[in-house]
Amino acid sequence: MEQYPQIGDRITDKSAPPDEHAVRDWIGPKAFGHWAELRNWIEAYYPGVFAPDWLYGGKKRGWSLRYKKSKAFCTFLPEYRLFSVVVVLGRAERHKFEARRYGWRSQLVKLYDEAQTYPDGKWLKVAISSTDDRHDVTELLGMKRPRPR
Repeated sequence: MEQYPQIGDRITDKSAPPDEHAVRDWIGPKAFGHWAELRNWIEAYYPGVFAPDWLYGGKKRGWSLRYKKSKAFCTFLPEYRLFSVVVVLGRAERHKFEARRYGWRSQLVKLYDEAQTYPDGKWLKVAISSTDDRHDVTELLGMKRPRPR
């Protein structure tokens, strides 16, 4: 019996990383619009800094697209009918977040407060379903790594 994908399922075919067409089909056209906008934003604000690489996290986690230079910047998660971005905030970034605590949208503060703190930081998984969500992520990323001059 064939099992249909559920919302939030990952791309788990490990034969090859997904291409843009496969990502679009999996996450849906609206989510893919946010995916493309965020990729374009990273390329425009950090030109030549990152070479995104696909990582396979096994049958449970599937494929993710990681942006990293010397430290992790962010990771895109193409999930079935959903697009999320993981941003890890280390100690310095958590202090910056707290300093601006009342300037963030309440949804992001709630996500931050509920995120468990690990030795390497707080892992925020932000679901991107609106321009406001995307703006939250670009603000977090700008705080995490200032734009090159």
